[in-house]
Amino acid sequence: MSIKELWVALYFVCSLQFLRMALLWTFSILLSHYQLLKNSIFSQKLKSYPRCPISTIPHRPVCVITGATSGLGLAAAHDLSKEGYVVVIVGRSKHLLLETIRKIKDRNQDAHLKDFQVDVSSIESIIKFKTSLRQWLLDSDLHCSVQILINNAGILATSPRVTTEGYDQMMGTNYIGAFALTKLLLPLLESSPVSSKIVNVTSFTHRNVTDMQVDEGTVSGKRFLSSKQYPYAQIYEYSKLCLLLFSFELHRQLCLMEKSRHIFVTAADPGVVHTNIMQEVPTSLSCLAYFALKRLCVLQSPECGASSIIDAALAPPGTSGVYFFGGKGRTLNPSALSRNSKLALELWETTCNLLSQTVFGVEEKKM
Repeated sequence: MSIKELWVALYFVCSLQFLRMALLWTFSILLSHYQLLKNSIFSQKLKSYPRCPISTIPHRPVCVITGATSGLGLAAAHDLSKEGYVVVIVGRSKHLLLETIRKIKDRNQDAHLKDFQVDVSSIESIIKFKTSLRQWLLDSDLHCSVQILINNAGILATSPRVTTEGYDQMMGTNYIGAFALTKLLLPLLESSPVSSKIVNVTSFTHRNVTDMQVDEGTVSGKRFLSSKQYPYAQIYEYSKLCLLLFSFELHRQLCLMEKSRHIFVTAADPGVVHTNIMQEVPTSLSCLAYFALKRLCVLQSPECGASSIIDAALAPPGTSGVYFFGGKGRTLNPSALSRNSKLALELWETTCNLLSQTVFGVEEKKM
């Protein structure tokens, strides 16, 4: 390790944000596993759902996965291609998209795949994707609909960066992009001849948020950009809590809409997974963290971690508004704050107002 790398590592170790990750995040994942164990012992409290085969329709069903070029997204894309889905792989890098297709094809020659280069932190890029996806469906022999949407894209940025709309990039990628993409793809989900599903990939770290101020400065992340020290751990927690609140509010709203009652929404928490999510943390520290988490028996491979995502995607029709964790179709109760319906509605309205000030507002009026 060079002197420069040593100083960077020391800077991270001494920061409150890294200590928050080391202590609070470890505690929250252990708490989740404890709750899972407790529910398993008292079986009457254990809620689990079996995986169902794909519904019989004239055309192959379509699944859209964001952040599918590595880690959990890649593992989920491979698993769903084996289930018979046409998997639409969404990622930022064309090179990585082609590499992902090659990797999946190497393991499953019969996989039906389509790649789209999309930056989910950019509203304009998401709108272009919606148009391109619809046109591709119309030009193919597939039904012009989507059966599964998995919002998996997520980043942990340790330094402040902004999107083209001026949002904090972490909030833009982890939450706002998923919100915008879901709303724009709702017509394709509604058009499905069988029930369709939305799976939002969240995190146990949402449990560390005990209070939340819902305003445009917080939701966009602009309030954090002006901080003297970038609170990256807290922003990541906020983004995952927002995604969870959005999941439950969307579930409630779809239940009230006649034409959308066959769309079901679930959240999936993969737990601690060895991916490149910590690529901006010094290598020595991320290796040490993974070593400690492995000793605690909570570290998983992407293939194992993706099981909760697949459980949510293949849950029986009608399964909605639940939080999958731990694989084997098992579910948990998320934090009390994430189930606050008043807070969820405030977040929904604030996010809609925020997006109405962008090209999204114009696009939504066309729908």
